[in-house]
Amino acid sequence: MAVKSSRYWLIFISPAMFLIAVFLLWPLAKTVVYSFSEWKNFSITYTFAGLANYKRMAADSVIRIALKNSGILIIFALIFQVGFSLLLAILVDSVNHLFKFYRTVYFFPIVISGTAIGLMFALAYKYEYGLLNFFLTLFGQEKRVWITPKTSIFLALIPVVWQYVGFYFVIFLTGLSKIPADVYEAAMLDGVTPIQKAIKITIPMLRDTLVSCTVLVVSGCFRVFDTVFIITKGGPLDSSQFLSTYMYKMAFENFNGGYASAIAMLMIFIGVFITVCLRKALKAQ
Repeated sequence: MAVKSSRYWLIFISPAMFLIAVFLLWPLAKTVVYSFSEWKNFSITYTFAGLANYKRMAADSVIRIALKNSGILIIFALIFQVGFSLLLAILVDSVNHLFKFYRTVYFFPIVISGTAIGLMFALAYKYEYGLLNFFLTLFGQEKRVWITPKTSIFLALIPVVWQYVGFYFVIFLTGLSKIPADVYEAAMLDGVTPIQKAIKITIPMLRDTLVSCTVLVVSGCFRVFDTVFIITKGGPLDSSQFLSTYMYKMAFENFNGGYASAIAMLMIFIGVFITVCLRKALKAQ
């Protein structure tokens, strides 16, 4: 009977393992090989280059810009996607009317694709017919160029951060629903104020949810691509580059697949390293 059960287990797991091997493990293995190779123009041949691509990354100023931009995104994401969404969840959880309406409204942006949101904001930033310049001229002000080397990263991050606030808002709402009501009732009998209730009861009891959301937010910051690419394409002057957009530029604009593969490996390494460290650090507290 045990042999028969193991046979069924293999039958049911084999399609998933096949897909993982074909679409994840094999491309990952090829990326590792290409990262140590000189491979350009998507040629069928490539030559071994050792650590040349990684040495180039160490001296590449755009890589440093991309890492700095990722750090800025992490700060904004932790403040708004974790902090602000937690505040929204606590406020909405305390209302008695229109609960489903608020939950739907805040969650709605996550349903829209990142490309569509990026296009919407890109049109708003346009100089000639953008929505922002329309309002400036409406109030008698001069038009201005919104996307500059100093402002591009912040303007690109606004839609990225805004889109996922509702996602973490719903996660926190789910966590709040699991807190026993008698805990709050006992706190009310002791005369605890709403702020004290949030700080001393709600947030400590959401610790596991906070840890999960923090890890998801930080690891997700290294996968940002579509929205930023639609708005700025990493410019102007590479001021809004992320590792993902720079990898795309190297692969599909400069046709340097070897260097793009090395950037991809850097993204994987940083993402895994930060995720593991965050989980250990937050779980240990």
